[in-house]
Amino acid sequence: MTLIPLFINIRILDIIDILLVAFLLYELYQFLKGTAAIKIFFGIIAIYLMWKVVKALQMELLSEILGAFISVGFIALIIVFQPEIRNFLLMLGTHSFFNKKNKKILFWRIKTHNGPTLNTDPIIQACQKMAETKTGALIVLAQKNILEQFVDTGEIINAEISEPLLENIFYKNSPLHDGAVIIINNKIKAARCILPVSSNPAIPPRFGLRHRAATGVTEQSDAIAVIVSEQTGKISYCKYGKITSNVKIGALKNYLEKEFNE
Repeated sequence: MTLIPLFINIRILDIIDILLVAFLLYELYQFLKGTAAIKIFFGIIAIYLMWKVVKALQMELLSEILGAFISVGFIALIIVFQPEIRNFLLMLGTHSFFNKKNKKILFWRIKTHNGPTLNTDPIIQACQKMAETKTGALIVLAQKNILEQFVDTGEIINAEISEPLLENIFYKNSPLHDGAVIIINNKIKAARCILPVSSNPAIPPRFGLRHRAATGVTEQSDAIAVIVSEQTGKISYCKYGKITSNVKIGALKNYLEKEFNE
């Protein structure tokens, strides 16, 4: 189907193609923004544009040199951006990427949540007690992604969720307190789990390793992480790599009820 037959033929598929490329470039920029990789990315774009200019001006020697650089550029990109490519592909492979976008893009506004219900009361009560005593805690609540790779790093518990059990796990002299608790299908699946620490430079310096680990696991999955700060006793939660800090206990309960039980 031709929309503009005057000077150039533009098909609907061409418009979709342009929009998809623009969207992917925007997402790539957002992913790399604030990192050292973004400067390398812009440097490569600058060299590519320079190559096009000198080629159009028929500057043979410079064009040959830049062309040789561009010809091996794909391999260089894989080597230079290996961590970023891995994280980007990992992000695309999780529900979190598309769940974030369905809030912004009309044709992706399809409700995808159909996860398990959650007994939030013991979690809320434990967080409130630990906040009062400034007991550090990191609780990861799995949704569709069951987090097997992180469960395997900890001690399997498979117990019903209870306030005393959560408090005992995170008690400072407990052998299980150092790490995260992972809750799956309304059970405490494992404790002392090791989570990936996010390298996102946008995380405020005041946040410690618990907050960075919460960011890391929620960047790579659709889980929700609840953090109790050992220094301040303040409660935060994290989803899709975004931390909401200094949350009141009532607001946390409402949020978890909305995510799991509605």
